[in-house]
Amino acid sequence: MRTSILKLDRRGFCLTGSAAAFSGAWRLFGQQAGPSVANSSSEATYSMVAAVDRKRILAAAQEYVARPIETVTAFVSELSPGGPHDFFSQADYFWPNPKDPDGPYVNRDGQSNPANFNDHRKAMIRLSVEMPALTAAWFLLLPEHGQTALTKRYRQHAGDHLRAWFIHPETRMNPNLEFAQGVHGVSTGRSYGIIDTLHLVEVARAASLIARTELSEVEQSALLAWFQEYMRWMKTSEKGIKERDALNNHAVCWALQASEFARLIGDSQTRNEIRAQYRTVFLPDQLGADGSFPKELARTKPYSYSIFNFDVMAALCQSLKEGSSKVAADDLFSFTLPDGRGICKAASFLYPYLKDKSSWPYAHDVEHFDSLPVRTPGLLFCGVHCDRSDYVQLWKTLNPDPTDPEIIRNYPVRQPLLWFANDGWRRS
Repeated sequence: MRTSILKLDRRGFCLTGSAAAFSGAWRLFGQQAGPSVANSSSEATYSMVAAVDRKRILAAAQEYVARPIETVTAFVSELSPGGPHDFFSQADYFWPNPKDPDGPYVNRDGQSNPANFNDHRKAMIRLSVEMPALTAAWFLLLPEHGQTALTKRYRQHAGDHLRAWFIHPETRMNPNLEFAQGVHGVSTGRSYGIIDTLHLVEVARAASLIARTELSEVEQSALLAWFQEYMRWMKTSEKGIKERDALNNHAVCWALQASEFARLIGDSQTRNEIRAQYRTVFLPDQLGADGSFPKELARTKPYSYSIFNFDVMAALCQSLKEGSSKVAADDLFSFTLPDGRGICKAASFLYPYLKDKSSWPYAHDVEHFDSLPVRTPGLLFCGVHCDRSDYVQLWKTLNPDPTDPEIIRNYPVRQPLLWFANDGWRRS
């Protein structure tokens, strides 16, 4: 089933269509309107994650509910080639050329330039930290307390994030990344910049739980329209197509975004296309026979990029479990190539080095090696679906809230409760 396309006028707010399309997306993935227990296995997983993360979720929500909301329009850069509603960032690893200080920047792989304009990226990361935490707190407390003043406050503030970023014409972000990760003297924006909206993945997942309860029908339509337009840009623009076809973690990050945005808007065709991409492109071209990611091992930060690509790929498998058919090949956790390569093999490769970093046999990262590992979501997802309780036990012991900005930038799944909510609960 595909929802009808809702278009925005040139100011980005004149809506056509209705919230019926949004409701269609809910029906597609079996989401109803209030909590109830599903099967005992998925309920147990949800309950385990809730028990592990309860204190941190509630503490975070209590902190974030009092914070003001800021979008890209609050931060203006004279370097940006776009307007106040356009997301703008600069490529991390590009620096002034010592031989030509005023000329085009040059690449220093793995070494982030601290002089870059990062305010839009920081604002989006803050959105990705705060809005899902507020949603998780609301979802966690709702079965226990119902619609109390506290749960309503969490829900409303989560909804206000959605209104500010995607709905209100004064503050909304334009639904494209034409000006992301530009390089001084080289490009005003690059395909690689699409990785910056990886931080909208968990926002979209949280929105699928909270939007129909918190947003009006007009607001739901506006939210849906924003993600439909962004999906259209990701799939048809030159930058989007190039990123989709990248040879390393960038393509997987594109796919996770597209999967979750398509999940929100009810675009099952795109999700089926991504399932095929995982089986026929990602596994054959990116996963080594031993379960490693050779392209990531060749980087100057092989440890962090191996973990990052594993996390994103495992999250993609988790995302695509919902709405899949009963055909075994549609369960990407159990799918393997004829030679045995699959996401469970990737987990098996990384697990010893997440448990004991000192055993890592490859080069150490040029930066931030000491800040890893953190509580990698791939361990949890693969622990549950690859039937490895030792992965889950290790996941429980790792730090869930890193403070190193570089690690936060590469940490898109912070509230795993939301990723099991539709497995373990249904909204009715």
